Amino acid sequence: MTKKRKRQEDFQKVKLKVGKKKPKLENATDTTFKTKAIQIPEQLKEDGVLPTQNRKLNIKDLLSQMHHYSPGVKHNALLGLKELLSQYPFVIDAHLSSIISEVAAVFTDKDSGVRGAAVHLLQFLASKIRPEQIAPFFPLVSAHLSSAMTHISEGIQEDSLKVLDVLLEAYPALLTDRSIILLKNFVELISHQQLSKRLKSRDKLSWMLSVNPNRRVTSQQWRLNVLTRLKKFLQAVVDGSSDTEDEGLQEQKDNSHSVRNPICISWKLHANNQQHIQLFESGGLRPKINSSFRLRSLTSVMDSAEKGLSSAENLKGFIEIIIPLLIECWIEASPAQSAPILGNLLESESQQLMQQVLSIIHLLWKLTKRHDETYKMELWLRMNYLVDFKHHFMRHFPYSLQDTVKHKKKDPCKSNRNCMKSSNNVDHLLLNLTLCDIMVSLASTSTLQTDSGWLDMIRKFVTDTLQDGSKLNSKQVNRLLGVTWRLMQIQQNKATEPLIKAVYMLYQQRNLLFPVRTLLLKFFSRVYQKEDLRTQRIRSRSKVLSRWLAGLPQQLALLGLRNPELSNQLIDIIHSAASRSNKELLQSLQATAARIYDPLEGTLVLLPAEAQRRLVQLVYFLPCLPASLLACLSRCCIMGRMSSDLAATLIGILHMRSSFAGWKCQVQDNSVNDVDYFSFLFSTLIGFSREELTSLQGIRGKPHISQTQLSPIRLYLTDLDQFLHHWAVTEVICHSLSTIPSQSQCFDILQTGICKYLVGLVVIPDSTAGSVLCAINKLLDQACIISENLHRFLASCCYSLLYFLLTIDREDAEHLQKRDMLWGSCISALALLPRLLRLMLQSLQVSRICREELPIVAQLLRLLMQHGQLRNHMITNEFLVQQIIKDIMTLKSGEVQEQWLTDLHYCFNIYLASHPQTPGPINTVY
Repeated sequence: MTKKRKRQEDFQKVKLKVGKKKPKLENATDTTFKTKAIQIPEQLKEDGVLPTQNRKLNIKDLLSQMHHYSPGVKHNALLGLKELLSQYPFVIDAHLSSIISEVAAVFTDKDSGVRGAAVHLLQFLASKIRPEQIAPFFPLVSAHLSSAMTHISEGIQEDSLKVLDVLLEAYPALLTDRSIILLKNFVELISHQQLSKRLKSRDKLSWMLSVNPNRRVTSQQWRLNVLTRLKKFLQAVVDGSSDTEDEGLQEQKDNSHSVRNPICISWKLHANNQQHIQLFESGGLRPKINSSFRLRSLTSVMDSAEKGLSSAENLKGFIEIIIPLLIECWIEASPAQSAPILGNLLESESQQLMQQVLSIIHLLWKLTKRHDETYKMELWLRMNYLVDFKHHFMRHFPYSLQDTVKHKKKDPCKSNRNCMKSSNNVDHLLLNLTLCDIMVSLASTSTLQTDSGWLDMIRKFVTDTLQDGSKLNSKQVNRLLGVTWRLMQIQQNKATEPLIKAVYMLYQQRNLLFPVRTLLLKFFSRVYQKEDLRTQRIRSRSKVLSRWLAGLPQQLALLGLRNPELSNQLIDIIHSAASRSNKELLQSLQATAARIYDPLEGTLVLLPAEAQRRLVQLVYFLPCLPASLLACLSRCCIMGRMSSDLAATLIGILHMRSSFAGWKCQVQDNSVNDVDYFSFLFSTLIGFSREELTSLQGIRGKPHISQTQLSPIRLYLTDLDQFLHHWAVTEVICHSLSTIPSQSQCFDILQTGICKYLVGLVVIPDSTAGSVLCAINKLLDQACIISENLHRFLASCCYSLLYFLLTIDREDAEHLQKRDMLWGSCISALALLPRLLRLMLQSLQVSRICREELPIVAQLLRLLMQHGQLRNHMITNEFLVQQIIKDIMTLKSGEVQEQWLTDLHYCFNIYLASHPQTPGPINTVY
């Protein structure tokens, strides 16, 4: 075989036949595989259908339509969003980010209808979204607002002010955080930049008012709209300042932190760790109640732009830009640009624009006072703007308002279509007062002679307005008093007297509104405090101020409960002046004290508890405390119209004013007579007046009387509240009596009073009987000699009280609470006075009582024998006890012996018949 043939056999080609399957290659890869379906039913299950509105569109559909090119579709989408979110408010929280971004994006939409719908939707959302919810998205909202305010389209600029109104109303704090950007936007809305001719370089540009004839409103009206929003924005900046200072009588805001209630400390509770005294951090001229702690100072990492108007540099820069523009607005609206016949009379629109100009300047002045270097800032303002303000603002001062009135055809003035007449409206007063406030803030004591010309104009205006100020509202009076206060600060003492007199004339007006009356009181109080702080050498007491102070107690007595808030303010001022020993006020307070502390219709018993506490403290400052006033105070203590704690405070004050307080130095002579002081203590101890005790003598029978045949005294059962109040006062009285040095003489006085006013009465209140026993226990010592009449009276009181306690029904919860107090006073008296126990046992003549009272007498004897403190005394009176038991047995002879009689025999045999030498400490609980 040749080589060629052999090579062909090695590489022989396989011939494929038609219809035959192609054979597989030896190195072919098997690509066959098998699959199985995996079914997960829960993964394919939908969460539910999103809520839809009437057009069956859900939140995602409506938000997607916000990107449509058609204004009608976007308008309908905004209306649908409002409808959907009104029906399903929970959708807002789930899609808040998308809703805010889409709504803010259409602030600059070309169509006015879309922008209007966006404003309405934003106003709706503001009522549903809290500030903390929208805070993460507010930078986006603020950016869109800035874009709208600086837009080239006039319509978008006008609608941006509506958006600003909504945000200022709902989120003022969030909006003012970006004050620098927004303030620049305000400036650009009414002005444009131009290169000053005096400057050769473009390093500094000046601003001038712009006029756009394409607007739908006049240039003056447009500026009024912008300045109105700028004033609101600056007001939000001022209100949101963290170190808001108290400006006295100017623009006082209701702030929950501004009212500082005094801390009432009960030293007994504090000593027992039941009350903790909270001390607050206080530092500098402005104490801060709430301290905020941070890990690091934010001021170190904030640049000037982030600080906003809190930076002095930023504030100065904004003032330099806005003040010239405001002066230009003022010049356009000032009377000099009107007809010559108008003089200083303003039209309504001009007056509104001028008011906004002054309000903005006034707010900027407020912001300048928030910085540490206030004096330097005021000096800078005076140096840069006083000349312009005098020239433009004070040129036609004071200003008044004119109304344009169209007359009827029959009017004789037919030739004149519009006639001007003076308006009775007082809105122009706010304009003048704001101007006065701005100008006076630029003056000081050192510049008084230089500024005397325009200061005299302001002083005359303020005085005339105050003298004819019966129709002023609180806002106008507030600003008026602020200007008056500033004038008094920069003037001498003698020059301030006419101003104080003018304010006093307004104060004497009748039917003043409560806010107006409050402002006037605060003003006079502040003037008095400032005058009192001066040294005696330069102090010049104002006669008008002295007259005002002298009239305060009489006003308090006349006011009563008609206006508790005003009464509290009067009390605070009176207390402040009394603590400073103001002679005129103390004399007036002394003359009016009987009416203020009248127990029936006096101011003390009519006002709430806090006001009562302040009135009680005033007793300490009264020059003299006569017997008639002490009688009124005693009735106030025992009538229950003020708390027992307050009554204890009053008793303590009177004790400090008495000669028994132990003062080392000489106190006021004859401030409290000793006889009158003891009379007060005794009357308060008894708890009832002579007339009330006389009227009780005619009461008979239950449920008000507890009566026994073995005692001549019947008890009048007082209600629980009256009893507890009387008992609390009694403890304080007993403490005051125990502090008197000569206890024997004090006991003799008490004994004389009891014998004179109580012995011989048939009906005595249970609280009075208990109080007398409590006082006897407190004052009794070995040197005291008790009369026979007092012994018999106390024995009768003891048995009547013990009988009452043993016959109380267990269901009578009111009288059960009296039991421990009355039982303790009776047992203590019987233990201290052995003769008292003997007289009470001698009075137990069981032959005179009915059979129903025998178990009560037996129970009383058993309890007395069981009591450890009385054991020796009962042994001493063993014969009397044995005789009483025999008399009881005689009455019960021939009958079945009951359990109570068996118990009585047992106790007698155990405690008395065996004569134990060492009685055990057994205190019976009945």
